[in-house]
Amino acid sequence: MTDRLTPDLPIAGLVAPGFEPVHDAVLENFRSEDELGCQVAIFRNGDPLVDLCAGWGDRKHETEVTPETLFSVYSSGKTMAALVIAYQVEQGLLDYEQSVAEIWPEFVSHGKASLTLAQLMSHQSGLCGITDPTFQPQDWIDFDKVIGVLEDQEPLFEPGSQSGYSPITFGFLAGEVARRVDPQNRRLGRILAEDLAGPAQADVHIGLDSSDHDRVAQNVKPRAAADLGPLTEAKRIAFLKPWSSPSRISGEQWREAEMAGSNCQASAAGIGAMMGAFATGRVADRQILSPAVREAATRSRIMGPDAVLPFTIDFAAGVMRNAPNYNYGPNPDGLGHSGWGGSAVFADPKTGLHGAYVMNRQNKYLMGDPRANRIIDAAFAALGAL
Repeated sequence: MTDRLTPDLPIAGLVAPGFEPVHDAVLENFRSEDELGCQVAIFRNGDPLVDLCAGWGDRKHETEVTPETLFSVYSSGKTMAALVIAYQVEQGLLDYEQSVAEIWPEFVSHGKASLTLAQLMSHQSGLCGITDPTFQPQDWIDFDKVIGVLEDQEPLFEPGSQSGYSPITFGFLAGEVARRVDPQNRRLGRILAEDLAGPAQADVHIGLDSSDHDRVAQNVKPRAAADLGPLTEAKRIAFLKPWSSPSRISGEQWREAEMAGSNCQASAAGIGAMMGAFATGRVADRQILSPAVREAATRSRIMGPDAVLPFTIDFAAGVMRNAPNYNYGPNPDGLGHSGWGGSAVFADPKTGLHGAYVMNRQNKYLMGDPRANRIIDAAFAALGAL
């Protein structure tokens, strides 16, 4: 490993011989994509190949990105919720084929009784957002209130009939399932911290401690709105209602809340290392998932045009499969997830490559941000050239 530093831009870190194209891809993002600050971490079978910090943590260029900087990765953090659920399946606390109502009896209303855990985790619940117009945007930080609303809500489509991406409600649905079966009644974020991220020394948080707020990079919002395609009621509920996302709260309240589908705070090295569980079953030197559970977590659960996102998507149990969009490398069985603004995490069982790109200047892309694609493509090309 060697340090690479350029004089005109703060960029430093580790680059394994042969992986210099990843460093060059980061530089190209600053040249052509108006990057502000980012981290990139690439691993193979848990071994670090790239760990770069570049740019600034704030729009005034007063604070450089360091390995201790955290980024808001939004929906890329859904993979961590998926990992907690898979970990509980590994422990025998859950089964992907059991009904959610068996775990969570209050969930049965309005045709939701037969929905399986695998279907819930692959966005087939029909609970793409909150439909109650009396729901307030600040109510999202009240976990128990959101759970009560979702228990009583009628799905937007027949559960199990199609996928309809759930930007924020996904984290509450997975979170309540995780809490219900945890022997200590812990929330999903605590399970992640205490059982998975903590032992791996991975800097990943769902529900950030107040002492860590100063480490979070300042976000710069997109200049243009995302293209949702033709509008439908499911898309309006998920994204466009006044209460579709949290507001009227402070940044500190948002980061400290537990919204496992949308407010994960992480370093690239932390969340990239955790993605090893989906590539090999291992995180660092620890076996987290057996081959059977990893296969169950990552196999296709539903593929087709999504009711919310304007894409055809192949969903596994909380992670996206690579085909047909190929945002996470060249292999169809690759896995990953993208986050609002541009972050991306990936895992490739074929090569053992896994990692993350995180940043603070947000872009308009719902998935497939050119910055993330450039970096991931460079990593796979470098591996292929060795």
